[in-house]
Amino acid sequence: MGRSPRRDLLAGLTVAIVALPLALGFGVSSGLGAEAGLATAVVAGALAALFGGSDLQVSGPTGAMTVVLVPIVGEYGTTGVLTVGLMAGVMLMSLAALRAGTCMRYVPAPVVEGFTLGIACVIGLQQVPQALGVPAPDGDRVLVVAWRAVAEFAGHPNWTAVGLAVSVAVIMLGGARLWPTVPFSLVAVVAATVVAQVADLDAAPIGDLPSGLPAPSLGFLDPGALGTLLAPAVAVAALAALESLLSASVADGMTVGQKHDPDRELFGQGLANIAAPLFGGVPATGAIARTAVNVRTGAGSRLAALTHAAILAVIVFAAAPLVSKIPLAALAGVL
Repeated sequence: MGRSPRRDLLAGLTVAIVALPLALGFGVSSGLGAEAGLATAVVAGALAALFGGSDLQVSGPTGAMTVVLVPIVGEYGTTGVLTVGLMAGVMLMSLAALRAGTCMRYVPAPVVEGFTLGIACVIGLQQVPQALGVPAPDGDRVLVVAWRAVAEFAGHPNWTAVGLAVSVAVIMLGGARLWPTVPFSLVAVVAATVVAQVADLDAAPIGDLPSGLPAPSLGFLDPGALGTLLAPAVAVAALAALESLLSASVADGMTVGQKHDPDRELFGQGLANIAAPLFGGVPATGAIARTAVNVRTGAGSRLAALTHAAILAVIVFAAAPLVSKIPLAALAGVL
């Protein structure tokens, strides 16, 4: 990590700027709240960077994992998700001990592409209630929930929320075409928040966030529920392994001379997923988009991913009141 610290620190700062609205948004979408997304990005991001098998991987909450967590939250509640994350972490470390990481090379590319496209569609549908500014209807079937949100909007339209969500999406897409190195996701969210506050718009904010991470605790663990949570934990562990190893492979392909250790990567992700629930975080994986940003901005070692986690930790402790004012519609536009 001492070879090019200045370049790594700059890359970590850039990734943190990109990761902040994503961590908040995926935390809200998972059902555990924005604070869970931030806790995951800080705790899992730091541990996976230290103990994982890739020098360039950036880990945290992801869209694919959010999609899997929504029905788990609906059926088992918050404590069920935290328990599932802990169990999945143990499974990932077991896979690492069995040296199962090399099996990733046998997954066909079209399967991965189809999986990614399906995840994108589900994430888009999950954002419909927030983008329309209506309370999220009950249910875990995203198409049904989105349709109910549209019906609610038709009866009580909230054009402010729609305007914020569309404006954020337009700024992100248009800005990326003109200046691809600028983190327009954060620019758009900051602009939307300022406009909402100055103009006193009717836009629901994220709400109060704790000023710091909670003390680690196993109070959520219910040994009697472990049997019923086994199947969801297997699904979460499989997804975490698949997405993390895919992301690490993408990072290798974008560089020269970098090659990740798949079994060590599973070990690092397992350790991260054991720790994140202790702080109220959701299950984490390697994040392909954030890892790609890390590589493109010149990262050369684990210092960049560690810097990203440290900057997000500073935001958690020092800027929670400001972050709490971000409109949910703006995060919906980002996602």
